[in-house]
Amino acid sequence: MTEKQLAEYNIGENLDQLMNLDPRGYGVCRILYPAARKLAGEPVSMHAAKKLVELLDNASGSTVYVLTGFILRPHLHPETDGITGAILLVRALITAFGVTPVIFCPSENIPAVRNSAPLIGMHVYDTIEEAQKVPLAFAVIPVSKNGAEAAAQTQKLLSGELPKLVFATEAPGANTQGEYHNAVGVNMTGLEAKMDGLFSGLQNKGVPAFAVGDLGNEIGMGAVASHILRYIPYAGDGSRASGCECSCKTGILASTKADYLVTATVSDWGVYAVIAAVAFLKKDISIMHDEVMEETVLRECSRSGMVDMTGSLLPAIDGFGVDMLKKLVALMRSTVEYAIGYAGSTWFKVTLEKQFYGQ
Repeated sequence: MTEKQLAEYNIGENLDQLMNLDPRGYGVCRILYPAARKLAGEPVSMHAAKKLVELLDNASGSTVYVLTGFILRPHLHPETDGITGAILLVRALITAFGVTPVIFCPSENIPAVRNSAPLIGMHVYDTIEEAQKVPLAFAVIPVSKNGAEAAAQTQKLLSGELPKLVFATEAPGANTQGEYHNAVGVNMTGLEAKMDGLFSGLQNKGVPAFAVGDLGNEIGMGAVASHILRYIPYAGDGSRASGCECSCKTGILASTKADYLVTATVSDWGVYAVIAAVAFLKKDISIMHDEVMEETVLRECSRSGMVDMTGSLLPAIDGFGVDMLKKLVALMRSTVEYAIGYAGSTWFKVTLEKQFYGQ
């Protein structure tokens, strides 16, 4: 192991632990993480970040597709988790690599994206072609809830210029029967945008596919299917605790399989950890947003109709309020910023000489 590898490993460990804090205490994040870690073979946030840097360095002007947007019952509004992280990921990708991100989401998410764009210092357009003409820009495109319409949109996109990668975060994923479910196995098929075909279609054309999830019903989580089926409630057949409540009886587990999977307590936390890891690798802390921008974007998403997991329009993500979210972002950012400045310390050399790491 080199000094560089030692630093990457330990910063990755720090970020993975932060994104998997379990304030609820029910342990689902700690069920998911070992499977994602085994798949990656190293800290998962750093694993994803290293691949992003590999793919996007020297790719200025290329497109990157970002998929997100879960509609919740009973209010039938999209949740803040997913869209908040996607908006901040767009900022990070533009800042770090000069690429042109494209957010694909339900139409209900569009107001939040449009209203948040100036808060992250970026311009937003309706088409990929418009966004590619100018710097500091991205596009947002709605995806239909109708399967046939979404399939036609997907085919058109797949026949054109392909993105450098696709990144799904908190995006609804259909099970093997094509049915979508919420966290407790209630069927949501008629309410969710159909993005699975775009994700898997791009994969089939060789486009690297990243995904972030926090339960198992999100696009990409099929990459650790056997683990989820064994340990996550509502994921498989059988009793109410192990399967869904609808007639498909197949459970909530998404069938799509990401190439690079990140799991976290909250999907947005996983996105923030990946952003922080990219900032570390690029040695540029400005790539990661700060706690002020976190609060500003989240409040705008709430004002634009995005709801917390609880259904509240107060600014929160998966039940966690502004104060906690700001502290988490500040800690991730501070951890990386300190590490960037600590590079080159003699402690790396003498630590490696003791041969604890790399055993």
